[in-house]
Amino acid sequence: MQIIDSIEKLEAIYSTPVGERSLWKEIDHVNELYRKFIEASPFLILATCGDNGVDCSPRGDPPGFVRVVAPDCIQIPDRRGNNRLDSMRNIIQHPEVGIIFLIPNVGETIRVSGRAEILVDEALCSSFTIKGKPASSVLSIKVQKVYYQCQKALARSRLWDAESYIERSELPSAGQMAKFFSAQHGTEFDAESYDENYAEHMRQTIY
Repeated sequence: MQIIDSIEKLEAIYSTPVGERSLWKEIDHVNELYRKFIEASPFLILATCGDNGVDCSPRGDPPGFVRVVAPDCIQIPDRRGNNRLDSMRNIIQHPEVGIIFLIPNVGETIRVSGRAEILVDEALCSSFTIKGKPASSVLSIKVQKVYYQCQKALARSRLWDAESYIERSELPSAGQMAKFFSAQHGTEFDAESYDENYAEHMRQTIY
């Protein structure tokens, strides 16, 4: 087994980028074509890196929740969560971030890289209000690279193909997972009640 531990070794086993277009489609700003994808996306994955390691965090809201403020700036509202603040801590330590935008039933994804800062301003957070709840804070990202990814990964995964879906019951429930980890810390947890009440809990606390 060979460990690839240098750029030279890596380039020796992979060919050059396929076609000049794979290089041309990376730009340093959000143009009008990329804006349409970003504003149609209801879901993204935010990658950050801090002193405690790497983190990937999901973000989601109705399409248009990510605001293209300028060609070199996008803003993402931060909503109510579990207050672990993994991404936020990382951004304070190391502001470089990576983002992948997904759109249901669309094979292409949009990748954005840049430097983020956390903004707290009453008017700004209120401008992202949904169901009477403003954003807790806003991530403002200075765009450095934007790139659209072709369909191959989503086509291989059949992510949007309903025939590939599995029943949720085939996997451990949220209550079962919470019970397992509670037991590791010597705490009792009623998984059945948690699962029974989760839909209502979600309805009341999603914003």
